Amino acid sequence: MTCRSVLRPAMVCMYWCVAALCLSQAGFSQWKADPSQSATSLGQSSLIQPAELAKSLEAAKDKPLVLNVGPRMLYVQAHIPGAEYIGPGSDAEGLKQLHARVNSLPHSKLIVLYCGCCPWSHCPNVAPAFTELQKMGFTNVKVLYIAENLGTDWVYKGYPTDRGSK
Repeated sequence: MTCRSVLRPAMVCMYWCVAALCLSQAGFSQWKADPSQSATSLGQSSLIQPAELAKSLEAAKDKPLVLNVGPRMLYVQAHIPGAEYIGPGSDAEGLKQLHARVNSLPHSKLIVLYCGCCPWSHCPNVAPAFTELQKMGFTNVKVLYIAENLGTDWVYKGYPTDRGSK
């Protein structure tokens, strides 16, 4: 075992923790002001579990459109293969990008949203993006349930992961 193989997971974990702390401090007051726009406001039927998404990405001919609605720096660090970066769902510019990306899609298209910046109960991004898609008339939208963060609940569980920006 090399020093690099030991330090890399620790550095990635530290990166996720620092990023989550920074993001939660920056976005928490906005999230706290409207609890109906928090991730915890989403019903169970709106959620997809990591194992279920990973399986559907491997097997499906008609794969879901996977959209990252979190911070760019975390998308670059690690993201779900095939996921497209949209921008934070709690940000007006992110919602504008979301509109532009899905505008030409059929409203029955399966769309999976995820963020992964912080623990589920603090995520300021997925609920606003989900609500926006519902307002636009999309009927097959799911949100990836990430209990802690993308590193813990996706990367370290061995699900397929890409790095860098596309």
